[in-house]
Amino acid sequence: MALVSSTSVRSVLKVTGRIGFVDYHLDNYHADVYLRLLRGELGALGFAVTGCTALEAAPSQAWARDNDVPWFDDVATLDAHVDHYVILAPSNPETHLPLCEQVLPRGKSTYVDKTFAPDSPTAESIFALADRHGVVIQTSSALRYTDVQKQVEEAGGMEHILHMVAWGGGSSFGEYAIHPVELVISCMGAGVRRLQRWSDEPRSRLLLEWADGRSAVIHVHTDGGTTPYAASLTTAAATQFVTVDSSAIFRDTARAFLQAFETGEANVPRAETLAVRRVLDAAGENRARYGFIEV
Repeated sequence: MALVSSTSVRSVLKVTGRIGFVDYHLDNYHADVYLRLLRGELGALGFAVTGCTALEAAPSQAWARDNDVPWFDDVATLDAHVDHYVILAPSNPETHLPLCEQVLPRGKSTYVDKTFAPDSPTAESIFALADRHGVVIQTSSALRYTDVQKQVEEAGGMEHILHMVAWGGGSSFGEYAIHPVELVISCMGAGVRRLQRWSDEPRSRLLLEWADGRSAVIHVHTDGGTTPYAASLTTAAATQFVTVDSSAIFRDTARAFLQAFETGEANVPRAETLAVRRVLDAAGENRARYGFIEV
């Protein structure tokens, strides 16, 4: 059963791309920020959220009412009202495969929020499911879209980055390590060969090595202090420190998945998504604390 307001109906008539939010619990920052962007700064692109559903129904229905988004009891009833899906649940990646199993058979382009999957086999299963149903799918951390990547382009591309250091923070390694890891992989490529973890929470450090000898150090601080996202990039010519401007990263993430919806082509390399997940898996292995392990 849908709860549709008159305001929502008028909005639907004005848009060319209808998006359904699918979540574990809709009352979260990512749902709020993407809805605000689609209704505001990115509104001229012609997309709107025209329905939502979630596993945790009661609090999610309250969010839907408060934000004037039509609520549907399940994906089956939501599907007739949307052209594309955004699967959120940014703090619950263990729900992404079950949610994808509901969404992807509908055959509509889909964005899956960070962290894509709880482990590499699950990530591969989600991609395989999308392929079986011919669905355009992509995922990313918002740290894929920063001024650091712009500096890499100005340096001539990722093959010119010989060494990189990245910093990031959050409440836990499990939820927030993806951000500096994706920052590094998006700047240096998917070919990480081996990894070592030098320390554990609350100040974790990872050393990554590529097959061609390039390297990166990733600092993940979960000690409650303030650690802004930042990076240093070393080329043959110089080392440059770049502080991430976080004000635009969600806007640019949304713009990227809207582009995928519009063109029917994913713009995040799948190999890099899988490399991010393999790095996180390897970092979670106890033996990585005693020496390099293969990624």
